[in-house]
Amino acid sequence: MTPTGPAGPAGKIPLQDWMRAPATRAVIAALTAEGAEVRFVGGCVRDALARREVRDIDIATKLAPAEVMRLLEAAGLKAIPTGVAHGTVTAVAHGEPFQITTLRVDVETYGRRARVAFTDDWIADAARRDFTFNALSCGPDGTYYDPFDGAADLAAGRVRFVGEARARIEEDTLRLLRFFRFQAHFGKQPPDPEILEVAAALAPSLAQLSGERVRDELFRLLEAPDPLPVVEILIARRILRAVVPTLGDAALLRALLRVEARPAPIDPVLRLAALVAPGRAGAEALAERLRLSNRQRFALVYLIDPPLDPWAEVSLKDRHRAVRKLGAPLFRKVLRLCWARHHLGAEAAGPDAAFEAALAEAERLAGIAFPLFGRDALALGVAEGPALGGLLDAVEAWWAEHDFAPSREDCLERLKESIVSD
Repeated sequence: MTPTGPAGPAGKIPLQDWMRAPATRAVIAALTAEGAEVRFVGGCVRDALARREVRDIDIATKLAPAEVMRLLEAAGLKAIPTGVAHGTVTAVAHGEPFQITTLRVDVETYGRRARVAFTDDWIADAARRDFTFNALSCGPDGTYYDPFDGAADLAAGRVRFVGEARARIEEDTLRLLRFFRFQAHFGKQPPDPEILEVAAALAPSLAQLSGERVRDELFRLLEAPDPLPVVEILIARRILRAVVPTLGDAALLRALLRVEARPAPIDPVLRLAALVAPGRAGAEALAERLRLSNRQRFALVYLIDPPLDPWAEVSLKDRHRAVRKLGAPLFRKVLRLCWARHHLGAEAAGPDAAFEAALAEAERLAGIAFPLFGRDALALGVAEGPALGGLLDAVEAWWAEHDFAPSREDCLERLKESIVSD
């Protein structure tokens, strides 16, 4: 890959907290103890230039993996051979992990995997990376290197492949989804039409990817502050349908984003639920395809096919039961999504007094527990079976109708009266 940027230093990033952190300094000191050159690479450099939070710190070096491990252990740091065949060692300092990779070039690629050879060429290593702003590297003093003009693309909000888009996607199909993820987070201008054509043509191959890889990229895309423009492209080009067969349209997500204007943590499961056509079977199949955790699966299925719509005519008792079953956080998400369904045609609609009141009620209901149990009815001589459940349900309905105010003693008295009159 022919570089388009300077071979030498391109600029300097002011030293940041993550660079000066004791854990980072310990790893850098260990790797450079015998004079080796190391650089920060990939996302941490990109995010530092973009003035975004840096999460994962990746480091590259000319040192072979065995030398990396020797230096780390000599400095008293933990060294884990996470991918030695591909040049990757994980260092642990002060409880924090750092991925350290030997410079490498691809000898042969096949899908997501490649046969690599180690190199001492920084530019050749950078040419393996997917996008120009991910090919940046930075020395411990903040001096950064930019062989493919990634800094200019980052400033312009332009997501550009290192090399030809089709070839890079065919090397690893996941790059197709990664392109749209980075477009959602960094794009300030429309994506290149040629890349869109390539993405649409190669979209069917997404079905061959593992559910875990698809899930991770899809969730990261949906975690963008406003994923709607990219999602609309994915729907219009029929790209997203390759991984979400039960895909609906973007109207419900658009309405959901309006209610999300109220401060709330971004939840990719909730946003995904807004894109999926109603139906429990489709929700279950999607949860299985994406290898969701049990908690995520339960949430997705309930959100896509809720047995209770809190904006319909629902009794206080049923709302209380739903909150107790789901927990307040998931019930609040149900509130948001059902509110969005009720306001699909109101483009300017946003959170109102009724919505705020419903959220407050959910919090209140979450802290209230029905004070009777099955053992209370058994102690009063009621036999196990449907009659016991019916009596408790009747007392719970009475308790809810009185705004949960009756005490345990009051409820016990009501239960005794119900047994007598039954």
